[in-house]
Amino acid sequence: MTDAAPAEKEEKEADHHPYFRPRDAATLILIDRSGAKPKVLVGKRHDNVVFMPGKYVFPGGRVDKSDNRVPVAAPIPGELEANLLKGSPKIAPSRARALAVAAIREACEETGLCLGRKVEKPVKLDGAWKPFAEAGLLPDPSSLFLIARAITPPGRVRRFDTRFFTADASSIAHRVEGVIHADAELVELVWVEIGSRPLADAHAMTKNVLAELDRRLATGPLRHDGAVPFFHFYGGKMQRDVLGA
Repeated sequence: MTDAAPAEKEEKEADHHPYFRPRDAATLILIDRSGAKPKVLVGKRHDNVVFMPGKYVFPGGRVDKSDNRVPVAAPIPGELEANLLKGSPKIAPSRARALAVAAIREACEETGLCLGRKVEKPVKLDGAWKPFAEAGLLPDPSSLFLIARAITPPGRVRRFDTRFFTADASSIAHRVEGVIHADAELVELVWVEIGSRPLADAHAMTKNVLAELDRRLATGPLRHDGAVPFFHFYGGKMQRDVLGA
């Protein structure tokens, strides 16, 4: 799991560390729109973890080497790739694919919910991708949308260049049992309305991204041509730009 900004303790240590280059990371926000109001899936972090203990967060983490190599059930949409290629530093299309796939992997690892599609011929997958193979699936990034991008401020021990993706809950193809328990990184999963009590104590960047998602949802079904905000820090202050603007 990662967020675009650090825990409170790290915020107090700003400017006490040398420059760290942000690491590419991806976060997935699953949405349930079956009811009158959309709900998002959040997990409560264990009270004993160092980073954001007890907070409600979205599953996510840094890009892994396997994310660029694992076969997928369908390619990422061209519009999604175009959004991921916007901004600086420039990345290759293969990196855009890896970012989208990383969001799926992290969600499956941390919540047990896997976005995939059945395949006719079994594919041998190891490590974090083994649950997909066991269920006869390949990861499917075709249902993802890019909601925001954010970079952790300079001077932090942990720095991430995070892309926040979203997908509808109907994209969940498999559930791995036993991932959420009292000793896991996430001890509880809940579907909550944006702005509800469990999110009141969420990290500031999480709230920023949720506000963007709320605005997008208010206009109807998600589209790839919606403005994608880019949160970054310049001159010690957070800036909000729009990718490609």
